[in-house]
Parts: sequence; C-alpha cells; structure tokens
Amino acid sequence: MMKADQSRLYADVEFLTAIRPARTYRHLASLDKAADYIKAEFGKLACRVEEQPFRVDGQPYRNVIASFGPEKGERLILGAHYDVCGEQPGADDNASAVAGLLETARLLQAQPQLAHRIDLVAYSLEEPPFFGTEDMGSAVHAKSLHDQNAVVRAMLCYEMIGYFSDAPNSQRFPDERLAQLYPNTGDFIMVVGKQGQEALIERVRALMQDHASIDVQSISLPSAVGLSGLSDHRNYWRYGYQAVMINDTSFLRNPHYHQSTDTIDTLDFVRMAEVVNGVFGAIIQL
Repeated sequence: MMKADQSRLYADVEFLTAIRPARTYRHLASLDKAADYIKAEFGKLACRVEEQPFRVDGQPYRNVIASFGPEKGERLILGAHYDVCGEQPGADDNASAVAGLLETARLLQAQPQLAHRIDLVAYSLEEPPFFGTEDMGSAVHAKSLHDQNAVVRAMLCYEMIGYFSDAPNSQRFPDERLAQLYPNTGDFIMVVGKQGQEALIERVRALMQDHASIDVQSISLPSAVGLSGLSDHRNYWRYGYQAVMINDTSFLRNPHYHQSTDTIDTLDFVRMAEVVNGVFGAIIQL
C-alpha cells in the first residue's frame, strides 16, 4: 500500500497558511483561493470533482468534493474544513487536515479497485460564528446526503492532525478521570466519537493502528459533552450517520490553537504522514 508523502503535505500546508488575508468568512477572496487550490489538486487526479455552492447572509461559499469509486451504492465520507477562526495562518487548524484530505485523495488514486464510493469533502464555514449552526458547510453537505437518501457506511473527519510533542505532561485533559486513562505525552492521535457508536470508533482505531507508525487512541463521549462534537462530523449525527473525528486533541495539547502562532513550523510532518497512512488504510478496509 502506498504511503503518504511528507513533502506534499508540507506544500499543501505552506500554500494555505500563506494566503493573506486569512481564510475566514470575512475574506471571501481568501476562501476562494483555498477552494480553488483544493479543486485544482483534486482535478489532477482520476476522480469526479464538483462544487457544492451555498449562501449565508447573502454571501457565496462552497464545499469542494472529490469522488472515487462507483457512483451508485453505499459510500464513505472523509471531510475537513478549510476556513480559519480569525486573522491567523491556521496551520494545525485546519490546514493540516486539508493537507491530509488532499494526500488521501492522491493515495486513493493509486487504488486499482474500490468496492464503494468514497467522497472527500473540503468544507467552508466550520469556525465561529457559524459553528453549531445549519450554515456550516458540513451541515449543508450532510443534509444533501439525507435529502438524496444516500447510504453512508461511515464518515471520518480530519480535524487538526499535525501537532505532537514528546515532552512529558504535554497532554492535558478536561478531568482527572480521563487523565488516568490516556498518555500524558502528546505523541498520539485520537479517534473521537459519541457513545453508542463504540464499534465504529474501535474499528477505525484498530485499522488505523494497523497501518500507522503512531500510537492511535480512541474515546467515546456523551454527545451532550462538547468535546465529542467539536468539528464537522457532528452534522452527520443529526441524520443517523455514524461519524468520528481524527484529532490531535486540539487545545488540550496545542498551545497555538486559534492563535497567530499556529504556524507551519510548529507541525510534525513525520507524524502527520503516519496519521494519513492510518486513515487511508482504515477507509480502504471500511
């Protein structure tokens, strides 16, 4: 099985973090640069590429979708948002995830035969003030699947996959109970889901671990707990689709979260590539 290319991941993050002004909902031209880049990278591959336009407060936004495998039947969804929270480069949040999405697409192209359709979706408007509303790009996409009566085997969300640390006590937790269950060094990737979908969470974790040279942990939380639904996967739960987040634990590890210091030089591309290897292996097996 092919492996993720660190240099390609770096190039993707480098492009996205260099966009000025920052790729926020306030700067449509910057969001368009990001979307155009994603669409162009998808367009280099043997896949079907389309845009999903939508409007919020009278302004145009768009998701970019690449589809592999058969057009009909069950499908897997892999997604990542390309907008940032404020005037910041957003290297880990969320250029790392977009780079992972693009690299997964490149690896998929090399697969000779896919049994099921795999849709890779780059979303706009994940960040505040739209987070948790029906204006999220992923909410638009999830609703469209529901409206089409699409059968979704699973949805995996890339969200912040590039920040790691080998320092002791570099991993924080929201409470002491969780701290007793997980490593206190921030050198692992986490599969996050809600209670009731433990079978999928564990399967994704095990499949990722089989294909990645990085420690893969998992957790299921009550959906009422904010930590379980802090990204685009939350919008698929609404329609009964099983969905999990692949995450470096965000602000529980990365001190640059939603800061101007969230820059490319803080990322670990060796481990990021292993995350992509794990996810790629998992979706092929799923």
